[in-house]
Amino acid sequence: MSDFSDRLIAWQRRHGRHDLPWQNTRDAYRIWLSEIMLQQTQVATVIPYYGRFLEAFPIIADLAAAPLERVLELWAGLGYYARARNLHACAVAVVRDHGGAFPRDPAQIAELPGIGRSTAAAIAAFAYGHRGAILDGNVKRVLTRCFGVAGFPGAPKVEKGLWQLADSLLPACNESGEIEAYTQGIMDLGASLCARRRPTCALCPMHDICVARREGRQDELPEAKPSKALPERHTICLVISDGPQLLVERRPPTGIWGGLLALPEIDDAARLDETLARYGCRLEKQQTLAPFPHTFSHFRLHITPLLCRVSRSGRLAADSGDSAASWIDWRDTASAALPAPLRKLLRDLDGLPPGLAA
Repeated sequence: MSDFSDRLIAWQRRHGRHDLPWQNTRDAYRIWLSEIMLQQTQVATVIPYYGRFLEAFPIIADLAAAPLERVLELWAGLGYYARARNLHACAVAVVRDHGGAFPRDPAQIAELPGIGRSTAAAIAAFAYGHRGAILDGNVKRVLTRCFGVAGFPGAPKVEKGLWQLADSLLPACNESGEIEAYTQGIMDLGASLCARRRPTCALCPMHDICVARREGRQDELPEAKPSKALPERHTICLVISDGPQLLVERRPPTGIWGGLLALPEIDDAARLDETLARYGCRLEKQQTLAPFPHTFSHFRLHITPLLCRVSRSGRLAADSGDSAASWIDWRDTASAALPAPLRKLLRDLDGLPPGLAA
């Protein structure tokens, strides 16, 4: 097993990534921020968001003191919005319960909102040099291929075995930053040479010990999750505008797009007049656009945009609770905390079409 860690450390020091914005620091706040953003998101996508977050919140106390709405606004477009809500909750907990400093014990880090065992181990390794295994998606791919591990890596029994394997592969000691190089190395290997498709086996430091390469099973490992059909849902998304402004409403704090701004939805076009009346609006013109799909992890949503040019006849009657409605200028939609598919819809419209604009 030491051969694996020795090869990986040597490879990382020579060929791995060393100049990412969150590297070459022991600041647990910056390391944690990058680890959360990098979950299920590519490095190139994360870098500009990471920079904007640090500009807005230079230290964790700034993030904890910020309104959740501001955090969601900066996160908008990065996806998986539960990460943003947990990010804010975690910052609050660190300031409130730990004096603004992340605990050094990975077990305590893992108890914070939005942080699991693997992320806690990565934070502890990079910030404190703590020896501990990580097991994110890239690591699972490297281990299943190199050691020929059968079964879907997310299955409890298989995952338990992968954790045991990951623990056994750790370097025996942490001299000269070995655990940092090892941890970064296994991330880098999975993100580069051992990619999901068309891995570059000839350049891999494990090419002569890798079971998948030897048996020609690179495309088979890791095994895919057993497939099942995603449920299909449908909604009518209302683009309600009086011309210069657009009606949006804040989603409840939990659930799909929790805490974000969104467009009002109805499930039956026959309810349009009733819905507009609740918002103090009277319909003048309408236009239905072609539906488009958006896939979540557990269902596929088919969205039919219904453009509504309205006149405002009264106060908003929907101003209550977590789904409070408000009017915003069209020019502000580009920076508003809107989910990616709705942001794209509004960007493509660039204001109401000519037939509805006046």
